[in-house]
Amino acid sequence: MGASTVQEVDICVVGLGPTGRALAHRALRAGLSVTAIDPRPDRMWPPTYSCWVDELPDWLPSDVIATTIAAPTVWTTTEHHIDRPYCVLSKPGLREALPLDDATVVAGRATRVDAHEVELADGTGHTAATVVDTRGLPALGRRRAASAHGVFVDAETAAPMVAEGEGLLLDWRPENGAGQDAPPSFLYAVPLGDGTVIFEETSLGLPGGMPQHELRRRMLNRLAAHGIRLTGAEPSEAAHYPLDQPPPRKGEARAIPFGSRGGMMHPCTGYSVATSLTLADTAVTALRQGRDLIAELWPWRARLVYWMRTRGLYGLGRLTTEQSVAMFEAFFTASPRGRRALLSARDDYTALGAVLFDTVAHTWPFRWRYDLVGWTNRSRWEDYDFGQAPVSAARR
Repeated sequence: MGASTVQEVDICVVGLGPTGRALAHRALRAGLSVTAIDPRPDRMWPPTYSCWVDELPDWLPSDVIATTIAAPTVWTTTEHHIDRPYCVLSKPGLREALPLDDATVVAGRATRVDAHEVELADGTGHTAATVVDTRGLPALGRRRAASAHGVFVDAETAAPMVAEGEGLLLDWRPENGAGQDAPPSFLYAVPLGDGTVIFEETSLGLPGGMPQHELRRRMLNRLAAHGIRLTGAEPSEAAHYPLDQPPPRKGEARAIPFGSRGGMMHPCTGYSVATSLTLADTAVTALRQGRDLIAELWPWRARLVYWMRTRGLYGLGRLTTEQSVAMFEAFFTASPRGRRALLSARDDYTALGAVLFDTVAHTWPFRWRYDLVGWTNRSRWEDYDFGQAPVSAARR
């Protein structure tokens, strides 16, 4: 195993992002012995995390929420207000709500992660009855991707687009300068509860993703259309990861993947944190009762829903901007149950099937439905060349 091996514990969690930290925390609360391993366990998480308020588990305190948007806005061909509260999470608040005081926390990089053993770069090893791998996603390659470029702007500067208490989940207004002969992208913009707003140009489902320079150029064009000019010194964040990470198979003799690494990332939206937080207790209960962890996390209904959502992901990745707008217009006129079935629920396959069918049926013109289901233009953007478009011109 290496130079030395630490005595076995009930569970070893590899990776201390929000998902891994939540799983380790809930295991401790259930009386299990826990080892948690991460190269930088004290580092604050870089990304911005958001979700629907009703997705959060009841055991989380309310102060994990940094700000709440009562009825977020979606712009398609018309303006929609979604009557479902949406929130941005406080990273310090979430971390404080997930203490690991009774765990053995190890600062180290895992080089081998097996079903019951973890080996670190320094040669030390840790054994556990169960090893759970929460280290996030593997390399993207040419997989279907979520790509985003965001900038943090003070609320006063952002006010022409995002007023206090408001938020833009998807803004498809034709203001990013991309045109119809380029892969589509939309704007996401929400207040963070600290006096700033994040503006984030986002692409979903594109094979290999969209490069940061293109996303930034488009975002700057949008802001300029509303009279918002940036200095170039604003803090920024980038996202670039695969959306099609599958659920683990039953009976695999290796560490159990959990969180985004374990298929819990939504294939159509890129969200995973709220689902992972909620499923932490399901995982812990299975461990305590000696049940098959993968079977408990992934009953057949959840697997069917995941498969159905991946059909939506492939559809997203081959549409033009006009087609995307038409498709989202059809989706956001669906019933609340139908929207929830696609966006959140892991087991409502009947409502999901209905809303997917209705979305295709109500996308117009009729011929665009063939692209959506993959009968035509199946590989529309596979070889698209974004080049190296400059971003500075949009500031002038």
